[in-house]
Amino acid sequence: MNILGISAFYHDSAACLVQDGRIISAAQEERFTRKKHDAAFPVNAIRFCLQNSGLQIHDVDFLAFYDKPFLKFERILETYLAYAPTGFASFIKAVPVWIKQKLWMKEVIKNELGYEGKIIFTEHHESHAASAFFPSPFQEASFITMDGVGEWTTTSYGIGKDNNINIIADIHFPHSLGLLYSAFTYYTGFKVNSGEYKVMGLAPYGEPKYKDIILSKLIDLKDDGSFKMNMKYFNYCAGLTMTNGEFDKLFGGPPRKPESPLTQREMDLARSVQEVTEEAMLRIARHVRKETGQKNLCLSGGVALNCVGNGKILREGIFDNIWIQPAAGDAGSALGAALFVWYQYLDNKRTADNKRDLQRGSYLGPVFKRDYVSEYLKKNDIPYTELKDEEIPEKIADLIAQENVIGWFQGGMEFGPRALGSRSIIGDARSPKMQEVMNLKIKFRESFRPFAPSVIKEKVSEYFELDKESPYMLLVAPVRKEIRRDMTDDEQKLFGLDKLHVKRSTIPAITHVDYSARVQTVDEETNPLYHKMISKFYEKYGCAVIINTSFNVRGEPIVCTPEDAYRCFMRTNMDYLIVGNFLLDKTKQKPLEGDTDWQKEFELD
Repeated sequence: MNILGISAFYHDSAACLVQDGRIISAAQEERFTRKKHDAAFPVNAIRFCLQNSGLQIHDVDFLAFYDKPFLKFERILETYLAYAPTGFASFIKAVPVWIKQKLWMKEVIKNELGYEGKIIFTEHHESHAASAFFPSPFQEASFITMDGVGEWTTTSYGIGKDNNINIIADIHFPHSLGLLYSAFTYYTGFKVNSGEYKVMGLAPYGEPKYKDIILSKLIDLKDDGSFKMNMKYFNYCAGLTMTNGEFDKLFGGPPRKPESPLTQREMDLARSVQEVTEEAMLRIARHVRKETGQKNLCLSGGVALNCVGNGKILREGIFDNIWIQPAAGDAGSALGAALFVWYQYLDNKRTADNKRDLQRGSYLGPVFKRDYVSEYLKKNDIPYTELKDEEIPEKIADLIAQENVIGWFQGGMEFGPRALGSRSIIGDARSPKMQEVMNLKIKFRESFRPFAPSVIKEKVSEYFELDKESPYMLLVAPVRKEIRRDMTDDEQKLFGLDKLHVKRSTIPAITHVDYSARVQTVDEETNPLYHKMISKFYEKYGCAVIINTSFNVRGEPIVCTPEDAYRCFMRTNMDYLIVGNFLLDKTKQKPLEGDTDWQKEFELD
């Protein structure tokens, strides 16, 4: 039984293939088109999923689409009518696309794919809930879904048991935790549906000066986590911006212009909305535990990528166990829709062991075999050294210890926004200069952005206040006090980005300014080579932690192919690239032809 899941037309389009209930392949369209957050119909991702299993479109038994277009169109029309005549410009921009394309999803699928079979449309938050619960390790659990908006729902909770999910309650548009966060993303000068990570990373540099204003003016947050937003301050219902003039008055000026210098005001705004979001997440989690009585929690939806909030839910001990869908945003809904069809629509049995999830490390994308890589390198006269399998861990560990920055390209590409040791840039977490070097010279991005640690699973509690696995880099945990460095009086008085240059622990490159880290635990079973390499680094140099950031530069998706990896390697100050068994030394490479002006794209203030 082949079930193809699709999400498309909003952001992060994706496809996945489920065979007899097993997740076989999944990928975002952006990785193939090289257009970040690509919303186009995912023809390339679909092609990969089918070809990876030797299938053609007529071999697909069911096609699952991640939301209900008519319900979404109903919400858009009703919203415009409620705000008319305001928002006419936005209406004129949005509606023709719906009339021509988005409403006629069956025809689009038929025309794009030639598919004549059964199509199942799940509701948006149903897809999120399915992606949260069905791949989880739990036979029974609560779930919470939180995002910007689906058709009408913005937040929901319910219970998953065996092969069924049941949504108990929800909150409807325009009241949305995701859109509140996106409003501040827009107001602080970052791109909506892309820059929310930046707001989260910026928050520790600020103070929560505006938290009370947000809670008193913008959102009425109840004890049970339910909330209502004051639409007087927002423009997203009918306008082309997230916020309006009233919002500007409330916070003392217009939105920051993108790429202009960051000020303490933006840092304080980021800290304030982050704390409000965390408080809402905690209240919702407490209410759901009380109402459902479940000890396990599954999370999905874009807000579930707020790993600081996730970490607080875990540390509060509200639930015994938490599992978060690694592709928690709309990309993961393609997977949720497919699994919903297999389990709930077709009523197939589901068995979980409360230990291992069914996501297989989320290494569900393309794999490139040795012959493919070898042929590419030889054809393009690219110098390399070929290593034996057993040589790779020690060689890379030694290069990391010498403070080299390395592109690491191994196995199946990750599904979801995080690099998990398959398409990663890695370095030495002990190096005080490494965060700034990697941000400015490798990633070409803002210097304040934190880097995540990869730590072998067996050693996580020696470095972080975390006693659970975090395989998908979706939990933030404090660095253990034993490895922290005490601050001097002068250092404690520093404000804003001046905090960045202070060494805070024995692993300073991954220790954020609030002594936290976004942890990835590395499992020997799901990623044996990555685990062996970090284990060798620990054995030789006494540290079980390395830096792991996504293999891309600012504004581009994570690399997919060896060609993408080589281009990125050559366009940055990375020192080495390893693709499979092939190790490339930057000093031995020829410059890319006709590629002298590329760096201008990434210049930062």
